[in-house]
Amino acid sequence: MGMPLELNTMIVTKNKEIRLESSNFYKLIKEGYRLYPIDIPLEIRKTKETKPVAIAKICELKWKDGDTEITYELIDLNTVN
Repeated sequence: MGMPLELNTMIVTKNKEIRLESSNFYKLIKEGYRLYPIDIPLEIRKTKETKPVAIAKICELKWKDGDTEITYELIDLNTVN
């Protein structure tokens, strides 16, 4: 039996990211199993249609109970919050 998997080349947050104690680290939980490149700079967007708001590197990826949890570090911010 197969498992649906989506390959992503940008991070789309839909304003659901959670800031961690370390100032530049965030956690995001997405529905479904998704695969992201690790340690490669990726654009962060609020939605697929918006302009990039930052560049980040994913440092951790977990699959659990049908969800994907990523932890990423901001490396370049394009806008102010």
